[in-house]
Order: sequence, then C-alpha cells, then structure tokens
Amino acid sequence: MNMEYKTTLESLKNTIARLTDNGELNITAIPGLSLYRRNEPTEPVCGLYEPSICMVVQGSKRVTLGDETYVYDAENYLITSVHLPTLVQVVEASPATPYLGLRLTFDPREISQLMADSHLPPPRTQQSPRGMATGPVTLPLLDAVRRLVELLLDNQQDIPILAPLIQREIIYRLLVGELGPRLRQTAAAGSQSQQIATAIRWLKSNYMEPLRIEELASQTGMGLSTFHHHFRAMTALSPLQYQKRLRLQEARRLMLAERMDAATAGFQVGYESPSQFSREYSRLFGSPPLRDIAQLRQKATT
Repeated sequence: MNMEYKTTLESLKNTIARLTDNGELNITAIPGLSLYRRNEPTEPVCGLYEPSICMVVQGSKRVTLGDETYVYDAENYLITSVHLPTLVQVVEASPATPYLGLRLTFDPREISQLMADSHLPPPRTQQSPRGMATGPVTLPLLDAVRRLVELLLDNQQDIPILAPLIQREIIYRLLVGELGPRLRQTAAAGSQSQQIATAIRWLKSNYMEPLRIEELASQTGMGLSTFHHHFRAMTALSPLQYQKRLRLQEARRLMLAERMDAATAGFQVGYESPSQFSREYSRLFGSPPLRDIAQLRQKATT
C-alpha cells in the first residue's frame, strides 16, 4: 500500500466517519449510494445483494454465498453482478475503530451502454461465471469513489451533474479491472450469462409464483440441464433454492417489520402449507418462525 493510496483511503475513511456520525445512511443524496457504520461485529444475517460494488474503508466483512465465503476489507472490494441471497456478517469492528463501508449499486443497462459507447480494451482473462467475487482496490478506483462520496459533504449542488460522471468512471474502472469480465459477461447481449441474469430478475420479481423451471429455461433459450448448470454456476444455488431463499427472507421481513403472523407471511410469499413453511424456515434460519422473530426482537431491545 503506497503513500498516495494510504492518503486517499484515509480521506475517504474520514469522510464516511463524518457522514455516519449519527448512524448509517441507507439512502443518500446520490442515488444508489449507501454508507455503513458498525461499532461491533455482527451475527450473520440474511441479505439480498444487488448488482453493486461494496467497499470497506475500515474493518472487514464476510459474505457467504451457498458454500462459498468472501471476505473483503480496505484493500479488496466485493462486486456482485446479479441479485444474490447471502449471509452477511461484519467481522472486524469496535467503538474505537468502527466498521466503515459503502455500497454503490448500478444498473446493468448502464454497463451495457458504456460497453457500447466505449472502445474498451479486451478483458485480461476469462473468469468464472459466478455472480460474486472480490478483487483488489486500485488507486484510480479508490480515488473515484472518494470524489463521489465527498460530494455529500459540501458540494451537494454539484451532485446532479458530477455524480453521474463519477459513477460512470467507477463502472469504467471496474470494467477494465481484474473483475471486469464478470460484469461484461452479464451485460453482453445474447450471452448465456446475460440470459441467466434475465431469469434471475424474473425470479426476483415473481418469487411468490409457482416455479416452472422448464418454462424459465425455455425463455432463456436453453435446455433444462444447461439452464440448471449455468444458473448454479452464477448463483451457487439451484433455481428452487434461489426461490426459497427469496421467499423466506421476505417472510422474515414481513413478520419482523410488519408484525405479520407466521401463517399469513408464509402464504403471502407463496407457501400453501404452514408446516412446509415452518420446516424450510427453520432449516434456513435455525429456529421456527415464532421463536426466531422473538429472538430478533429481543436482540433489538438489548
């Protein structure tokens, strides 16, 4: 880590610390940008990662996708090219040195447009089709992110003009960087990765509907076995496992945030059998719905 990198990182860390002094900012004046702060490590929680880049400027975070684990910190970013249900845990944080991080989401259409508008250099290497990976933070990427976040301090009048330009620069840095091929393959029209990404978006919007995998595979132009293979290669889950994760995470949110009873929440997300809902919920979260929600509420008040 050279001196210029350290100086840029320290500047970004101080800015995020200042902006999150009263708590994290899930919504900022810059669309798609969220800032995070934690004063202690957290328990693993289920979360849905959307297409985005996540960076840590202090501390570290662990993300579990299927059987794979990704850890990222001040020197490594996490990139996600499709919506993926995960387990997330802050593993390094304290009141003296809190975890500080950010997430910047992006629209795959913006990536496609930049690829069409630019003469990008060829990708460095062919990579795994997995929709999540970690890569080293470069100085040009770090500096672009610093300039974007600093717009939230004293230059908010500049956000409508400068933020889109800097966000475009960040996407460019990602596309030409080590993990660029992962973004390119999901944005390239007609590619198998792009077809799987389309199927994932459909599942995310229709997770409560009965899953007809043959029809979903047909929409991508793939045979059933080919579709299964490429879906698992990108998400580390089968289509059915992916749908279950989405259903159960939404049911948990409904019970916790909207105080919906378990039977109603299960029915709301597509389960017809309360016993099946309770069984699959327990398998994912470790406790039946009522006990799990009671434990979560107790933790929130202590």
